[in-house]
Amino acid sequence: MTLRIAFTPGATPDKWARAWRDRRSESLELLPIEESEQRSVLDQGRADMVLARLPVEGDDLLCIPLYEELPVVVVGLEHPLSVYDEVSVADLADEQFVLGVPAEVSAASPQLDFPPMSTRDAIEVAASGTGVVVVPLSVARLHHRKDVVHKVVTDLPSTRIGLVWLKDSDDDRTQAFVGVVRGRTARSSRE
Repeated sequence: MTLRIAFTPGATPDKWARAWRDRRSESLELLPIEESEQRSVLDQGRADMVLARLPVEGDDLLCIPLYEELPVVVVGLEHPLSVYDEVSVADLADEQFVLGVPAEVSAASPQLDFPPMSTRDAIEVAASGTGVVVVPLSVARLHHRKDVVHKVVTDLPSTRIGLVWLKDSDDDRTQAFVGVVRGRTARSSRE
């Protein structure tokens, strides 16, 4: 039976998938999803587990936090912030945000109405010099372009990636994948 692991943009399941395939005879399927689908893929049975950007709400879930991601602002090469080593929320106060305004940034600055768009499209708009985008570092790397740079925003909270699954689906297979993610060896007594 195939273990299906969904993953949100920027999450990197490769090292765990390789370890699984080296140790286990059961097949593993990796399913890229949008962040908005993290919960629904579990509820709909399309995935057994999700490498998700936390939090994912629900008392019926099990979760192992894995790592934190730094927030970055993505700007075009000609943008004044492109020469900074890092930026603060205060540096972003007068910026035009293409994809949502972080709560920590003053929303008092004039905002254009951008239509809903993907992160990739938002970064393309930022490349044109029309605005800026704040995303986790892994997402900025995923959508890297030669005409943009990203700078760490020092005083925004980091985001976390975690492994999430339904309590009702907790079984030997999910626990075996938990063991892989936690770095247990094939000879571990918990494996």
